[in-house]
Amino acid sequence: MVFTEVEYQDTLYTMNDEIQAMNYMNQALKLAARGVGSVEPNPAVGAVIVRDGQIIGKGWHKKFGGPHAEINALVDCKAKGQTAAGATMYVTLEPCCHFGKTPPCADALIEAKIAKVVVAVVDPSPHAAGNGIEKLRAAGIEVEVGICEKEAALLNAPFFKFAKTNLPWVILKWAQSIDGKLAYANPKVDGQWLSNEQSREDAHDLRRRVQAILVGINTVIADDPLLTPRPANGKNPLRIVLDVDLRMPHECKLLQIASESPLLVVTSHHSLKYREEIAHHIIKQGGQVLPLPMADGQCDLNALLAELGKRQIQQLLVEGGPTVLASFLKQNLADEARVYIAPKILGAAGAASITDAMAQVTNALNLNNVVLKNFGDDICIGGLCNQC
Repeated sequence: MVFTEVEYQDTLYTMNDEIQAMNYMNQALKLAARGVGSVEPNPAVGAVIVRDGQIIGKGWHKKFGGPHAEINALVDCKAKGQTAAGATMYVTLEPCCHFGKTPPCADALIEAKIAKVVVAVVDPSPHAAGNGIEKLRAAGIEVEVGICEKEAALLNAPFFKFAKTNLPWVILKWAQSIDGKLAYANPKVDGQWLSNEQSREDAHDLRRRVQAILVGINTVIADDPLLTPRPANGKNPLRIVLDVDLRMPHECKLLQIASESPLLVVTSHHSLKYREEIAHHIIKQGGQVLPLPMADGQCDLNALLAELGKRQIQQLLVEGGPTVLASFLKQNLADEARVYIAPKILGAAGAASITDAMAQVTNALNLNNVVLKNFGDDICIGGLCNQC
């Protein structure tokens, strides 16, 4: 196609506008990412206010229950002596139009006389689903949707999955040696940890991001974990133990703090009937016991995830041993994986081989959107198990 000079200039202007819009939205996405780990189960959202090519206000959702990104951007704009009237806001998620823990952001934008709102992606939640956008348009505000849509949806992939399916986003996490061992064979001599302190701090960041943490009973018996984020920073995720035969030790740490940190023990109907005394002890200590159907002698994980969805668990962190981890992969139930690799070859000094357990997984898995991080000498490989 041959362009006239005028058409060519128009095309350049359009391209420049799109590049500029993407630049502002990318800045909003960087702001939004600051909220990851603090706002869940709400989405991480960022916003910038622009006038005449200059950012005059910016904000992000900083804490669950706190002001949303749009409100913080308006406050920042005012604090800088600017007015948002007639300006454009770039926001990574559709502004809300309902009353929740905070008033509707759409109403605040209308009151501030914003002229245009550029939205990266529509909020898929039933109470949103384009309603905020329509409210803005009905008030005479121009709305554009779709700039950096894929990046915005990826940032809040767990939120999007839960909104569409009412099922949790499942994260598999483990630490291993180079030769695939998850623990020392003799932890009393060699130590409890394979990974270093920096890796463990990152793992606790991950715990603060989720609403539930799951392990199998073998991990409880071997390690006696607390399964709490440290420091908690106000987060208190549900702790879940897969205990088909009700072997929960009476004096384990999980039960000692069950009245303070919620505990759910998942078992079979058979064990609940024949091991009532253990179930009663768990309940007496403040925990809950949930009998679920079994599949091949193991807990029906699909039934478990459906139950967790009903309990509004948006993100589930699986920290179990190799058998539990492999079970989620075998049934294609994992959404994300995070693997910490310590620079150690344990050989016979190691135990709990992840490679042996993964032999059950018949289909190869290629992680995508992979991120590599170094924590001292440890390497962390993180990625998505399914295309988002």
